[in-house]
Amino acid sequence: MSALWIRHPLATFTANDQDAGNGIVVEDGVITELVPAGQHPEQPVDLNFDASEHVLLPGLVNTHHHFYQTLTRACPPALNKKLFPWLQTLYPIWAGLTPDALEAATELAMVELLLSGCTTVADHHYLFPDGLENAIDIQADVASRLGMRATLTRGSMSLSTDDGGLPPPHVVQDEHSILADSERLIRRYHRQDERGLLEVALAPCSPFSVTPDIMRASAELASRYNVNLHTHLAETEDENAFCLKQFGQRPLDYLASVGWLHDRTWLAHGIHFNDEEIARLGQAQTGVCHCPSSNMVLASGICRINELKAAGAPVGLGVDGSASNDHSNLMQEIRQALLIQRLRYQADEFTHEDALTLATRGSADILRRPDIGQIAVGKRADLALFKLDEPRFSGAHDPLAALVLCGASQADAVMIGGEWKVRDRQWLGGDLAALMARHREAARHLYAKATGH
Repeated sequence: MSALWIRHPLATFTANDQDAGNGIVVEDGVITELVPAGQHPEQPVDLNFDASEHVLLPGLVNTHHHFYQTLTRACPPALNKKLFPWLQTLYPIWAGLTPDALEAATELAMVELLLSGCTTVADHHYLFPDGLENAIDIQADVASRLGMRATLTRGSMSLSTDDGGLPPPHVVQDEHSILADSERLIRRYHRQDERGLLEVALAPCSPFSVTPDIMRASAELASRYNVNLHTHLAETEDENAFCLKQFGQRPLDYLASVGWLHDRTWLAHGIHFNDEEIARLGQAQTGVCHCPSSNMVLASGICRINELKAAGAPVGLGVDGSASNDHSNLMQEIRQALLIQRLRYQADEFTHEDALTLATRGSADILRRPDIGQIAVGKRADLALFKLDEPRFSGAHDPLAALVLCGASQADAVMIGGEWKVRDRQWLGGDLAALMARHREAARHLYAKATGH
């Protein structure tokens, strides 16, 4: 088997303080050697990749998204709204989602992420209107075709407006349908492929869209199969008020009461936790996905990352849905995380390396994926390489810091499992212009069907 030396990088971020200053060796889809600065590989190599103009990172890991929302970016009825009215405006539009539209949205979102240096994605899909019962199968097919790693979370909504929830009745499902499909998907896709591409997690949407019965039953099913759990939690103060009114508990107390407070759970947002709740999250090692751009667009608040990490809770990064971001660019989200955390902490308390760690090792930790998120021997060869050849980088002195501070947005080369997926900033897996045309038409049709425009 061919051994590839990715040699002489401008800078390397390993996410573990190991020295790979003169690159790495990749063989059979895994990293087999780290080459320290000034040294050469100890093993023979067959191929070379000249990285002398590149910053080398572990492939970025996105831990929260809603792929279908790429169809409703900058959507006029939903602009300038807080979370609850924003959702109530968009649910009737999203209810018209079709299999073809979801397929286009999934592929577009994954390719957009890939071009930003992202190699592993977690999507939270919870909309299953009539005709879209096999939504997760559609996403699994796309991920397999693209060769991207994906944690596909089988979301659910069972608490409609008729029951005091937010979603309309025609987009929710009954408990039996949710649980039967959840088990089917775990058995069919979770860790079934040799390349380690697909995993499944269970993800009731939020406390205000599912019943406590679904939360408990999902926790029991996930425990039986040792899969992860995911949901939105503590995103807004409105959510806190809803949980107190509906359940007589704050969100974290409610989460604990339905069997979710443990190390197989990760939560999107996690903004409005008090000190005692942060300590409990750390003790349980429950993960939190920070979504800075979405939190800023919806004016939700700022996640307390340093306190969560100090308590022992793993923290990762996510772009969130493209209707609240409105992009799917994880490299840009790293810079956004740095900037918003600087509003909470002093400059030396949250650094550019801290931000990079969120999107690599931190995100891998909350997905329980020890095989990715770092550059180390034995890890999967999922890599992102960035050039600093745009005007925004001119005059930069520290290549790694420049990547974050100067605003890198597009990877020059991306590898997943030893296979190049992006070279010279171009997606190698298909026709991007054709994909965008198909996606734009799906977005136009979805919007027109709901609004008449």
